[in-house]
Amino acid sequence: MNYFSLNKKSENVSFEAAVVKGLAPDKGLYFPESITPLSKEFIENIENYSNSEIAYEAIKQFVGDEIPENELKRIIEETLCFDFPVVPVDKNIASLELYHGPTMAFKDVGARFMARCLGYFNNKSEVKEDVTVLVATSGDTGGAVASGFLGVKGVNVVILYPSGKVSDVQEKQLTTLGQNIKALEVNGTFDDCQAMVKKAFLDSDLTDVMKLTSANSINIARWLPQMFYFFFAYKQLKDKNKKLVFSVPSGNFGNICAGMMAQKLGLPIEHFITGTNVNRVVPAYLETGEYSPKPSIQTISNAMDVGAPSNFIRIEEIHNYDLKKLRANLTGFSYTDEEATAAMGHLVKSLDYVAEPHGAIGYLALKNYLKTNTDTQGIFLETAHPVKFLDVLYPGVAEKLEIPAQIQAVIDLEKEATQITAYDELKQFLKEA
Repeated sequence: MNYFSLNKKSENVSFEAAVVKGLAPDKGLYFPESITPLSKEFIENIENYSNSEIAYEAIKQFVGDEIPENELKRIIEETLCFDFPVVPVDKNIASLELYHGPTMAFKDVGARFMARCLGYFNNKSEVKEDVTVLVATSGDTGGAVASGFLGVKGVNVVILYPSGKVSDVQEKQLTTLGQNIKALEVNGTFDDCQAMVKKAFLDSDLTDVMKLTSANSINIARWLPQMFYFFFAYKQLKDKNKKLVFSVPSGNFGNICAGMMAQKLGLPIEHFITGTNVNRVVPAYLETGEYSPKPSIQTISNAMDVGAPSNFIRIEEIHNYDLKKLRANLTGFSYTDEEATAAMGHLVKSLDYVAEPHGAIGYLALKNYLKTNTDTQGIFLETAHPVKFLDVLYPGVAEKLEIPAQIQAVIDLEKEATQITAYDELKQFLKEA
């Protein structure tokens, strides 16, 4: 399998090269040359397969022969070491809980898969050369990447996060592990962090002397494994005859884009719903036809505080840059902090379900869609454990939550981060490191 740049001004590359490069030289995101649907027999009998077997079938065409079958299966087994339960919440509504991994966020799967792919490529290379993974985070990516890459030989990780705009738990998860993990606290927004990372990839002063890659969802090895969630959810459905829709709380749009890839592989998904906070670039585009990225606004659902979602161009590619096709497959809603808080309250008081702000927005968007699509089975994604957002949960809920072992392990550790404001400071840090 080869990958092309969505800017279409760079040469096509292999899976390994796309993973190691992260971003194409022309600043474009990589996308697979072809997508071959899985057999109908496999989809119809999906409950007979283990999660690892499902994941292997979903991902193998995108890796090709660049990782041997036994190695790819080992990578998948090590990646999927936790559960992905579908939990009934309301009539025709269930939650897909993606927070049962090491850092209690959906990004654990992509981070673990990518770390192991890079580890394999480094080990097989005759010329050993360290790789620096450079990643911007609006919250959970940093912790997942830190955990997934911790101790991986030949890989150094530098995480940029916006000062004061991630939760206390999220900050501890990305600033306390040490070893090959370094954190940079940026005086700015997530968009500022992401812009610095992209600039570094295209800076020959850096790329001529060090190997840089990204672990954001712009990287195919971080993005593509997120397809697995949608297959796992479908496997658990008791009634597979109803129209199935997924509501995905969205920031950088990698997760929902991966769901659309699962759909292209033949998974019978009727429709997607994106729920955003007030950073509503995509819902506005679906309404008006004008795509207008804006500076991000800080909210209580901080992982979705993205004003220029990187993965949206992949969504456009999947739909052949046809707005009519996109509108037929994607509906968008946006909500304020007050609405998200009210939804958290309704979920816990009326439905006995504890959600954090991102999941609550996914639930709200799904409820809105079901008002006019009553013959539908809906699943909203709960992307992080509520304990990661103690200060913004519905009043009274935080005090009743038990702190999971994964969080207890880092909560009392000492934060270690270097503060920066401008790109030149990042560049100097990388050169010295």
